Amino acid sequence: MQVLQKSYLPDDLAPLLAKHQLAGCVAVQADQSETETNFLLSLAHQHAFIKGVVGWIDLRAAGLKARLAHYQSFPLLKGFRHLVQGEPDGFLSDKKFIAGVKLLAQYDYTYDLLVYHHQLPAALAFVNELPQVNIVIDHIAKPSIRTGEKTKWELNMAALSTFPNVYCKVSGMVTEADWQRWKPQDFFPYLDELMETFGPQRLLYGSDWPVCLLASSYQQQYDALQLYINQLSAAEQHAIMGENAVRFYKL
Repeated sequence: MQVLQKSYLPDDLAPLLAKHQLAGCVAVQADQSETETNFLLSLAHQHAFIKGVVGWIDLRAAGLKARLAHYQSFPLLKGFRHLVQGEPDGFLSDKKFIAGVKLLAQYDYTYDLLVYHHQLPAALAFVNELPQVNIVIDHIAKPSIRTGEKTKWELNMAALSTFPNVYCKVSGMVTEADWQRWKPQDFFPYLDELMETFGPQRLLYGSDWPVCLLASSYQQQYDALQLYINQLSAAEQHAIMGENAVRFYKL
């Protein structure tokens, strides 16, 4: 994890975006605090290429409505995420948490759902409770790419794709593969499944930078996806590489 034990800031990202002709990005929280949310918003106000922020807020707090109302004055804040991947079994069925996420729709906020593949049955029940909230699954729900197992993952993802309010981020794949020996073709069976279920209109490219640096350079993770989507039409490629994110997050 040593590569991540330093600061990665907008000035480090800007040349990478320019090199790959990406007009902007969405900054997504890593720390579970409103301090993090405010920090990312301050960076977004300083750097025009940060088009939106996905922050953190205590979705189970008694004063949630007041906090959401407070953040309405920050138009660059587009949604929220909680690191559910690190929570114990049963977290997604917590009635307070479900009520908190449900409240996001009233304030026109999205929700980023970060789970591992073994949490997908719980995610399915969770999503079923939230038809009014626009939800995006982060990192294709972190399947076990390093082992190649995908049967349960693909069944659960197919079920999630039947909810029209649910999108999926094509991101985080390199860190679920063998960090030293992965190749782009390792991802193709998973991408095939996502294309068949979510389709090109509900898939969003994400770099997972800087976490991707554990297993690849920015260039390598970018090129791996490009190798796959080169088979698609120009319109479908544009959708995955930006237009879907603009629509989902209202950038």
